[in-house]
This record gives sequence, structure tokens and C-alpha cells, in this order.
Amino acid sequence: MTGFFRDGVCSTCKEDRGSHTVCAEMTAEFLAASQRAGNDLSTPAPEFGFRGLQPGDRWCLCAARWKEALALGVAPPVVLSSTHARALEIVDLDDLVAHAIDTN
Repeated sequence: MTGFFRDGVCSTCKEDRGSHTVCAEMTAEFLAASQRAGNDLSTPAPEFGFRGLQPGDRWCLCAARWKEALALGVAPPVVLSSTHARALEIVDLDDLVAHAIDTN
């Protein structure tokens, strides 16, 4: 289950220092770059109830991690309607919109 509260929603609170607020659709490129950076989101960790992410899965990313991926050219697509407004404290709205898959 994704999100700071592990409830499937990109909600946040003051205790969420990582700002897990950007709802992103995983890509192979992003997952590989994240693993190289030391944040392996692909490998299952059953001891934590984590099945590992695959391309196409949606996950609440830390806004700063998404911004780093943007700088590296591997930012995953964003589900804007599921991204929390607090992400805007870290990420520019224009960047999120440019990567949005739900711009209707």
C-alpha cells in the first residue's frame, strides 16, 4: 500500500518529512535509476508486506525524489488528480503538469 499512511492515498501531515505527495506511475527507467541511487523500489520485501513495484504501478513518491528524477531525465508520469497540493512546496506545478497523464 502506498502513501505515508500506507492507505493508498498521497495524503500527508507534518510528520511526513519526505513529503510522499507525488502520485507517479512507475516506469522501468525510473525504477532502475531509483535502484542505482540506493532506493530499490523493485525488489519485494515480504517482511514489510512490500511486493515490489513494476512499470505501470502507481506509487506516492517523495516530492524531492520526483524532482531529482526530473533533473536526471527519468521522471515518471504523474497522476495529477491524486497528487497532494503540498508537493508544490518542492516541485513546480508546470513540471508536474508537463508530466501529467490525467490532464482532462
